[in-house]
Amino acid sequence: MKILLPPSESKRPGGDDAALDLGALALPRLRPQREAVVDALVALSADRDAARRVLKLSARQLGDIDANRMLRTAPTMPAVDRYTGVLYDALGADALGEAARRWLGAHVLIHSAPLGPIGALDPIPAYRLAAGTSLPGIPPLRRFWADAVTASLAEAAFVLDLRSEAYVALGPVPASVPSAYVRVVTASGRALNHFNKRSKGELVRSLAGDPPPAGSGLDELIAWGAAHGWTLRPEPGSGGVVDLVIPG
Repeated sequence: MKILLPPSESKRPGGDDAALDLGALALPRLRPQREAVVDALVALSADRDAARRVLKLSARQLGDIDANRMLRTAPTMPAVDRYTGVLYDALGADALGEAARRWLGAHVLIHSAPLGPIGALDPIPAYRLAAGTSLPGIPPLRRFWADAVTASLAEAAFVLDLRSEAYVALGPVPASVPSAYVRVVTASGRALNHFNKRSKGELVRSLAGDPPPAGSGLDELIAWGAAHGWTLRPEPGSGGVVDLVIPG
C-alpha cells in the first residue's frame, strides 16, 4: 500500500540534516523533473520582485524567497516533520514511536510541487511553491509533472489517495493500479471541508500505529477500518471514490 498525502503551505523552518540530495529521494526516476523545477525556483528567487509576483507573496511572506534561493544548500528535516497545518498536526508524526515512523517512511508519499511525491521521511528544506504556479522556463507544473508522476506510481500494488484535487492533477494514479480516492463525508453523504484535513491526518496516524497486514488492498483496508473505528464506504459507480464517514 502507498498513501498519497498533499503537502501544506505552512512549514517548520530550519532543520538539522544535510542539504537536499535529489538522488536520495523516493521515486528516483523523477530526478530529472526535480532538478528542473529546483533550478527554475532557485533562479527565480534571484530576482525578489519577480519571485514575489510569480509566487503571489504578501509582504510578510518575503522570507520564503530566501528559502527558495537556498533550496540546494539549506538544512533539511524529514518531510512529515517539515509540514505543519491541520492535517500534519492531526497526524502528529513527531510524537509517534520508531516503528510507526518507519511505517510512514515505507508507505506514505507526500506530493510536493517542487519535488513531486517524496517519502514521508525524505529530508527536505523549507520552500514556497504551490501546485498552480507557473515557473519561468518550464511548462505549467500540471503539464510538467503529470505523466512522469503517473509513470512513477505504476509499480504500486494499491494506492490510497488523500491528496487535494490540485495535487491529483500533478500526477494521477495510473488506471492500471488499484486505488481509492478518499472523500470525507457525514453519514448522510454531505462533504465536509472543515474536518477534511484533520480526519485524513488522524486516519494516517491510526494506520501507522496499528497497520493493516502487508499487501492489503481496499477490502482489507475497509475491514481494518471497521476494527479501528473508521468507516470507509466505496461510492457505487464513482470510479474508485471511497467515503471516509465521520459523525456530523
